[in-house]
Amino acid sequence: MTTSTAPVRIGHSPDPDDAFMYYAIAKGLVDTGPRPVEQVLEDIESLNRRALAGELEVTAVSIHAYAHLADRYALMPCGASMGDGYGPIVVARTSFPCERLRSRTIAIPGTLTSAYLALRLFLQSEVDFRIVPFDRILDEVAEGRVDAGLVIHEGQLTFGRMGLHKIADLGLWWREHTGGLPLPLGGNAVRKDLGADTMRGLTRMYRDSIAYALSHRAEALAYAKGFGRGLDDPTNDRFVGMYVNEMTLDYGDRGRRAIARFLQEGAAAGIVPRVDVSWVA
Repeated sequence: MTTSTAPVRIGHSPDPDDAFMYYAIAKGLVDTGPRPVEQVLEDIESLNRRALAGELEVTAVSIHAYAHLADRYALMPCGASMGDGYGPIVVARTSFPCERLRSRTIAIPGTLTSAYLALRLFLQSEVDFRIVPFDRILDEVAEGRVDAGLVIHEGQLTFGRMGLHKIADLGLWWREHTGGLPLPLGGNAVRKDLGADTMRGLTRMYRDSIAYALSHRAEALAYAKGFGRGLDDPTNDRFVGMYVNEMTLDYGDRGRRAIARFLQEGAAAGIVPRVDVSWVA
């Protein structure tokens, strides 16, 4: 058990929406509690893997990965990244029917990402994949080393600059498939062994940070832009707005139903174990 003076390690991805949420914590603009906070920046698949080992007290995780973490971590009711009619996309050098993806090699950002689970559910089949760091997927597709790429983060808005074509939008498909639910992509999880009081305190800190960023948007966007790869101001603003909004402050009933449906379908397909989601009260 960690001591009360040990740092709280908080993991998030080096992308603008996560950075926007974390801005007020990083700058000391909200009360972070009695323990020092240590920021851990890693891509989401690396954070998923670290969470499997229980390494970080608080971390961004893929909702897909959470199915393997529910015994050790609880989800905060804030910090959602939801694709509400949009989401990870599949791109290729030339346009072709999405059914052909079943026979193509696809670059993916990791097998525990929600994008990968959504792709498996979309195709209703196994995927011939190659794991590629998320910020290299567009290059791998453009240079012809893979047939298609599963794109997350800001690449969802910038792929056209490289002459690539959208084959499928998984967030749009999910909304149509479920009758209007958002696609649950990421969340913030806190380790259960910290105890209920600490879990609630850390959740309050994160919610305060998100609320601060939303109410001080310009300064938080300026901070977040430093985590984007070549984003201009309008694109940075648009991308952050896609994934940090009122649902990020609290999932609400709609967000919770989306997570339950996503994990239920993953379990029914034999991709993830059946779990009950633990929430910080």
